[in-house]
Amino acid sequence: MARSVVAIVGRPNVGKSTIFNRIIGDRMSIVEDKPGVTRDRIYGVGEWNGRSFSIIDTGGIELNDEQILKSIKAQAELAIEEADVIIFMCDAKAGLTQSDSEVAEMLYRSQKPIVLAVNKVDNMSRMDDTYEFYNLGLGDPIGVSGAHGSGVGDLLDAVVENLPPESADEQYDEDVIRVALIGRPNVGKSSLVNALLGEQRVIVSDVAGTTRDAIDTEFERDGQRYVLIDTAGMRKRGKVYENLEKYSVMRAMRAIERADVVAVVINGEEGIIEQDKHIAGYALEAGKASVFVVNKWDAVEKDDKTMHQFEQKIREHFLFMTYAPVVFLSALTGQRVQKLLPVVNRAAEQHSRRIPTGLLNDVISDAVAINSPPTDKGRRMRINYATQVAVKPPTIVIFVNAPELMHFSYERYLENKIRAAFDFEGTPIRIFTRRKTEEKEG
Repeated sequence: MARSVVAIVGRPNVGKSTIFNRIIGDRMSIVEDKPGVTRDRIYGVGEWNGRSFSIIDTGGIELNDEQILKSIKAQAELAIEEADVIIFMCDAKAGLTQSDSEVAEMLYRSQKPIVLAVNKVDNMSRMDDTYEFYNLGLGDPIGVSGAHGSGVGDLLDAVVENLPPESADEQYDEDVIRVALIGRPNVGKSSLVNALLGEQRVIVSDVAGTTRDAIDTEFERDGQRYVLIDTAGMRKRGKVYENLEKYSVMRAMRAIERADVVAVVINGEEGIIEQDKHIAGYALEAGKASVFVVNKWDAVEKDDKTMHQFEQKIREHFLFMTYAPVVFLSALTGQRVQKLLPVVNRAAEQHSRRIPTGLLNDVISDAVAINSPPTDKGRRMRINYATQVAVKPPTIVIFVNAPELMHFSYERYLENKIRAAFDFEGTPIRIFTRRKTEEKEG
């Protein structure tokens, strides 16, 4: 089921990021401890009164005074395009500004649901400071304090009330593999879609996706059915969108949620840049199977070492996704395009793989025998048993006597041993450590 999208819009320094962090709370996946994952955060998942939604913080752009209005207008346009509900954030201490009024006018014309939030209302005496914001014509302002958390519940009540009704994704059969093509602009996602479809010429149907910008293309190859979720087409191609990294990330996230396998497309001619790491990191957080696709390989001057050297660069830049296979191809010439779908098939298979508990515990026992669990002040962590509790992605719970002793490095060691035994190529593995409760005799 695709989540509705909420965007927080407002000029710099009104507290958008603080409210964003309040809303996502500890639901944000913690990937900062994994080497190579960027710490920048603009996307999260919020939940209130049983309703889950994606939330985007459009803030964080540092500009000089002349550029500020242009920047927040760009953010407002972005939110209008992508969001189902918009939180317009203002600042009680600064009061109503001309910039606020101009953005409010733009938001009003969008006819999207707008929730007006006035931040920095840190005590009841400041409630009077919210009244002037009625002049924006966006309804009742909701006073909140990002610093103290007050008013955030009222804000979320208003957000959830304005969300569209929940609707299920298109119902595809279990054996259909949904593939999202993600990547920054101009890496060749559209060309790759055309190359994949042009080769086999068995297009089952084109249907509108649940997101407003993606088209689901269902097709079949060698008896396997696929759905391509293409995020490449931008309805507006102004420079403001090309220059906003957040725009492509937002589109990528909406496609990632609905995919089984994520193809992270990289421009082989330009090489790897920071934004590629941003986008790939979201595929990891979402727990999706992933494949790196190095496109435009025909345009790269190369010898017999070039491909190996480029793959090594991918491994260095994406240390958090060493499990993801790499495919080199050219969508323009069709070179090696036929190699992609077999790799996608393999990743999808491993993403759904379930390991019998007995075999899993044999591997864990062997790993423990080779490298003992960590100790602290004479206490040693003891592993009782492990079991796989879910697939997509494979999720393993390890029951121990003292979860607090499980060190990240030992968890990574166990993951490596599990991968060595069972492969899991193309898919992340989630490992959770839990305290073993005493079983009642009966």
